Amino acid sequence: MTAVGGGFEDPSAEVLSQAAAAFGLLASPARLHIVWALAQGESDVTGLAERVGGALPAVSQHLTKLKLAGLVGSRREGRRQVYFVDDADVVTVVRLLVGRLTDRAAPADVPAPRLRGL
Repeated sequence: MTAVGGGFEDPSAEVLSQAAAAFGLLASPARLHIVWALAQGESDVTGLAERVGGALPAVSQHLTKLKLAGLVGSRREGRRQVYFVDDADVVTVVRLLVGRLTDRAAPADVPAPRLRGL
């Protein structure tokens, strides 16, 4: 890492590349929804497809990409493959970002108060 004027250090090119790849995967609304759902609890592909409103093959493909990137893990339970977020930091980032955006959107849903005389 390289120090800059403010005392912070720049991450290495490798770290920036890994972060960009992770954010690139999460740039898909479908994959972000899957990670959001898995951040709330483990699920199999059928449950995820129902929750996110996607076709089973598409959700399965998204899970494969997320798993290859190390963002999602899985384990076998009998005949089912159960998926979970494999990185607690990813859960934190997704919950923080989605939560903040949800909070910002909430006031827009409430009509603005009318001022007298205007």
